[in-house]
Amino acid sequence: MESLLHEPAFWTIVLFIVPLLLRVPIAVALGMGTIFVVWNWDMGYQMLSYSFFAGIAKFPLLAIPFFILAGVIMEKVGIAERIINLIKQLVGDMTGGLAVATVIVAAFWGAVSGSGPATVAALGLILIPGMAEAGYDKAFAAATVSVASGLAIIIPPSISFIVYGDIMQQSVGTLFAAGVLPGIVVAGCLCVAVYLVSRKRGYRGEPRGSASVVLKSLRDAFWGLFTPVIILGGIYGGVFTPTEAAAVAVFYGLFVGVFIYRTLTFRVLYEILAETVAGTSVVMIVVTCAGLYSWLGATVGLIDKVAALLLGISENPVVILLMINIILLFAGMLLDAISIAYVFLPILAPIIVAFGWDPIWFGVMMTINMAIGQVTPPVAVNLFVGARISGLTMEQISRPAVPMLIASVIALVIITAFPGITLFLPRLMGMM
Repeated sequence: MESLLHEPAFWTIVLFIVPLLLRVPIAVALGMGTIFVVWNWDMGYQMLSYSFFAGIAKFPLLAIPFFILAGVIMEKVGIAERIINLIKQLVGDMTGGLAVATVIVAAFWGAVSGSGPATVAALGLILIPGMAEAGYDKAFAAATVSVASGLAIIIPPSISFIVYGDIMQQSVGTLFAAGVLPGIVVAGCLCVAVYLVSRKRGYRGEPRGSASVVLKSLRDAFWGLFTPVIILGGIYGGVFTPTEAAAVAVFYGLFVGVFIYRTLTFRVLYEILAETVAGTSVVMIVVTCAGLYSWLGATVGLIDKVAALLLGISENPVVILLMINIILLFAGMLLDAISIAYVFLPILAPIIVAFGWDPIWFGVMMTINMAIGQVTPPVAVNLFVGARISGLTMEQISRPAVPMLIASVIALVIITAFPGITLFLPRLMGMM
């Protein structure tokens, strides 16, 4: 035991987990633990500042602030509101119509935002009160928005795919293509879950309008519906890279706000920039601190030891895969998606190689795990945002979220068991 206390790998784990359990912010827990171990064992603390900036000075990561900015622009100029109105008109008063519409809108908005909490914020302000007014339980409405918004990190473009691609040196464009069908599978499972709950409770939507009303809603939403076509079509068509696509999305949103909807004022622009700076700062400080922690884990030999431990448990890939999924699901209860990627991927990378797993498929599977983690207490960032918007507590919206979590886990099992679902589009498009 005494020798263990002098082992830097031991303190690397302890100085991260203990502050985390004490509800210290994740970035602080990662950063302070790293700094202490590096300083105490004289590992060259002078390199920390260089590594800090080197961790974010990467061209692919430039897509993150651009996609955050694009998502905020499209929320503020009214694109989200018009898309929601169109979907509501299409589903009408079918059983569970608004709940199913919420899942569909969240999947669509994921093709714009790339961030789960941002999607909850963009859609929750409109959908939660709208569902409550239509007779849905408010807690169920908030849970539906929160869980469905996890699709934002599965449906491309996805900030999680950008980070995964950077760490694992995989093509972000290929990851984007790989995420489409799994995202649809998850959305389909969620639609079934919310429909069954709605049928049991007798939830219905509002009668749809006349054909002219539906056509007007379609015209209003056209520019928003065209957004994923520009972003994903440009990437898959080889017109621009994912990072360039993010910048194009920003200018497209500004164009729609200024010339089409004419809702972009200087005050709104200020709000957009303020939200973007705040959101980007949170993501990037986690990226840098998690990157430092990952470097420390490799330096003290923690990554090799944990990887060897996992490989030594069993030679059966099914057993190891099950263990990895369980570990990632539990990690999602405590960490955000970016921290999970930086902390666990260096450990999992040699395991992926040892079993010959496709890294693209693994990245999508891992991202679905992280999407589930966004709505799994105690951290549950999506539920936290949903609770804040609805005025309810996390406990109140956690219970109605359970059927949707079960549906998400079923989707995860399907994607894990059938890699061909993930790899079909990349292969069809000649990306693999």
